[in-house]
Amino acid sequence: MQALTNRSKLVDRRPMTALERIYLWNILKGMMITFRHIFKKKATINYPEQKRSFSAVFRGLQILNRDEEGRERCTACGLCAVACPAEAITMEGAERLPTEEHLYREEKYAAKYEINMLRCIFCGLCEEACPKDAIYLSQTFAPANYSREGFIYKKEDLLIPHPKENPEAYAKALGERKKINN
Repeated sequence: MQALTNRSKLVDRRPMTALERIYLWNILKGMMITFRHIFKKKATINYPEQKRSFSAVFRGLQILNRDEEGRERCTACGLCAVACPAEAITMEGAERLPTEEHLYREEKYAAKYEINMLRCIFCGLCEEACPKDAIYLSQTFAPANYSREGFIYKKEDLLIPHPKENPEAYAKALGERKKINN
């Protein structure tokens, strides 16, 4: 039989020596590798006390944006859901009532907005598809959870804090993202 590649090696079938039978040499080689790594810089960090720095182009958890008056920017056009290759976004639109002008910018708004983070691949296509700058990927990463339901983020979980009621939390949620005034 002819080999398909030149990577095949012949197996050494000679009998083991006494030193090889007690595996002492292999244990010593493993211990040398272990001791060599003891003095190297550690790759892990103490997470709650230390925070890892991320790149400026890091794409983390999605956030639904508000304007400067605190009204939601999302108009339930559905372009983010259509652009999502993993089909992680589901939404339902509703008509704004005359008494809700202080809550929503446009006549239509997203009554239901959910992102399944188990399906999301953090590609950023939802952010690029949005014509109203209503969704963006923040500098924070998605926290761990113990159930599947905890990974389905609803509109209340994704909405940025109100800029007039809680300006500190609003500024923190914006992060290093520049403010876009429309």
